[in-house]
Amino acid sequence: MLEFLQRVLGLDKPTASKKVAKERLRLVLFHDRADMSPQIMQSLKEDLIKVISEYMDIDKSGLEVSLSNESDGVALVCNIPVLSLKRTVS
Repeated sequence: MLEFLQRVLGLDKPTASKKVAKERLRLVLFHDRADMSPQIMQSLKEDLIKVISEYMDIDKSGLEVSLSNESDGVALVCNIPVLSLKRTVS
């Protein structure tokens, strides 16, 4: 019964398939707004992870990349959960 109420109220933990579907939708929206191929978008995300990981330990599964339409153009918006800062560069 508790699980049912959590699902109805949106308090349940997202399943792996739900996370994958959400990420795919995010990539599709990103593609539509940027007029970029999904492969280029994935490469951009991987490059961001690679560069930022040299300076910080990040939660790669929580990384979100999106585009935001601004009045004077399009902005790249990244939500990157930082776990810790690195003292030395690798």
